[in-house]
Amino acid sequence: MYLTDNLYGYWFMNFLSHFYFERYATQPERVLGALLPDLLKNVDKSYVFHPQKFEDQLFIHPLSMAISEGWYRHVEVDKLFHSSEFFLQHCHVLRKKLEPVLKDLPIRPSFMAHIAVELMLDHLLIEYDLVNVARLYEHLEQVNRPLLVSYLKTIGVEDTDGFLAFYDQFLQWRYIFDYKDIDRIAKPLFNISKRIWEFQTNQEQQEALTEVLIQYRDNQLRDFKEIYTYIQDNMTYLS
Repeated sequence: MYLTDNLYGYWFMNFLSHFYFERYATQPERVLGALLPDLLKNVDKSYVFHPQKFEDQLFIHPLSMAISEGWYRHVEVDKLFHSSEFFLQHCHVLRKKLEPVLKDLPIRPSFMAHIAVELMLDHLLIEYDLVNVARLYEHLEQVNRPLLVSYLKTIGVEDTDGFLAFYDQFLQWRYIFDYKDIDRIAKPLFNISKRIWEFQTNQEQQEALTEVLIQYRDNQLRDFKEIYTYIQDNMTYLS
C-alpha cells in the first residue's frame, strides 16, 4: 500500500511511539486514549481539551475511564520525550544535517528535525519488530463507538460525526505500515511542512532528504531504544 496525497495535509505523528507504551493493553479504549489527543489535533489543530475536568462523568464507565488513562499517559509520554536530552540532542544534530537540504526552501530546519526524529523512531519500532502495527489497528477497530461518541461530547467535541469520518478514513488508509520503509518518510515530511509554508519540491530534494534520514538512522540513532527505557522508568502515571 502506498500513501495517497489525501492524507498529507494531516499532522500524522508518532502514533507508534505512544502505542509502544500500551502494547500490552487489553482494552482497545486504553489504546485509543493514548492516540486520541493527536487524532483530535489532526481533525482541528485548534482543539484543546481537558478530560480531567470531567472525571466525575467519564469515570462512571470503566471503558471511558480507560480512554482517559490512555490520554493521561499520552500527555506524560510527550512531556518526558520532548524534554529529554535524547530528543533535544538529536533535534540539534539533525537540524544541522538538514540545513543543506532545506537551504532553498522556507522550512525551518528545527521544525523538520523535530518531526523527522519522531517519524524515524516510529520507523525503527517497526524495523526492530518492537510493536505490532496490525495489532494497533485491531484495537482501534474494536473500540466501542457509542461510548467514544459519548466521551467526545463530554469533553466538548461538537462535530463528532466529522471526527468519526476522519477516524474511519484513518483506519482505512493503514498508512502506518508504510513507515517500515524509510524511503517513504520524506514526502510526508515535506507535506506536513506545507501546512505552514508554501513551496514545491523536486525529486532531487526528496532524494537528498531521504539520504540524510538514512545516514542519520544508521549512524546516530543506534541508541534509539534508550529513550523508551528512559520514559518507561520515569513515568508516574502507571495505571
